[in-house]
Amino acid sequence: MTQTVLVFLDASHPDGRFEDAGRPTLYATDLGVTRGDGVFETLLVLDGHVRKLPAHLSRLNSSARMLELEVPGHEAWERAIVTALAEYQRTVGVLDEVVVRLVATRGVEGVHAPTCWVAAFAPAHSAKRQREEGVDVILLDRGYDSDVAERAPWLLLGAKTLSYAVNMAALRYAHAQGADDVIFTSSDGQVLEGPTSTVLVAHAETDDDGRITSKRLVTPQLDSGILPGTSQGALFAAAKEAGWELGYGPLEPEDLFDADAVWLISSVRLLTPVNHLDGKAIGEPALVKALTEELAGLFDRIA
Repeated sequence: MTQTVLVFLDASHPDGRFEDAGRPTLYATDLGVTRGDGVFETLLVLDGHVRKLPAHLSRLNSSARMLELEVPGHEAWERAIVTALAEYQRTVGVLDEVVVRLVATRGVEGVHAPTCWVAAFAPAHSAKRQREEGVDVILLDRGYDSDVAERAPWLLLGAKTLSYAVNMAALRYAHAQGADDVIFTSSDGQVLEGPTSTVLVAHAETDDDGRITSKRLVTPQLDSGILPGTSQGALFAAAKEAGWELGYGPLEPEDLFDADAVWLISSVRLLTPVNHLDGKAIGEPALVKALTEELAGLFDRIA
């Protein structure tokens, strides 16, 4: 079994309270369990450094506000993360690549106090493999149009909630079709996001010698009901400094098929090339490799 360190945020324990991950730790009446009523963030630690921590904490607070859920401040989470990683290093021995998950639920029904914890564990083996080898993806209809987030804020689109049953069902469906992952589309034909990732699209111009002369990186519109990606935001900032042109949709499926490269990007799997979309190869392999290596190099340097 993978070693998991659990640290609960507790007012009586300023640096967090350890719990044994192998024993029951939540009440059966916790609303995070019974209704998926809560928020979470997943971070990656590389060589002892927690990547994009301020962005993740900011998005956690944003998600919590959308749910009208009070969660601890940044400092409490930071202390609990330090505690969890110190224990993980003590028990496992290394911090070369560790997943850190922050979770806040509405708590036990009727108590009116959130349940909050930090978990530290090793990433799945598939994360590194897919990052290195790429993935085959299918398009799936998410069942609503790209304007619904503005019309129906109670759907909590753009919040990272614990209600991931639909996302996981989409991935199971993809696996049953022989694919690795999914890109959702809206009912009015716009590209949205993956179940656990943000979509990136690249177009490049080359000269007669095959040298890249211009590069444009595009992601779906953020107001289309998708989760604002911390990895996408950080990579866009780095790419802009490196001379890439940037754009925010709208994107349609044909834009993906016509792209020179398509990636799914997330905090744990990082920059993952899409090899095939609905069975069609994406891009020319040599150009995809060159663009991926450049962007991965930029992403690796992000704090």
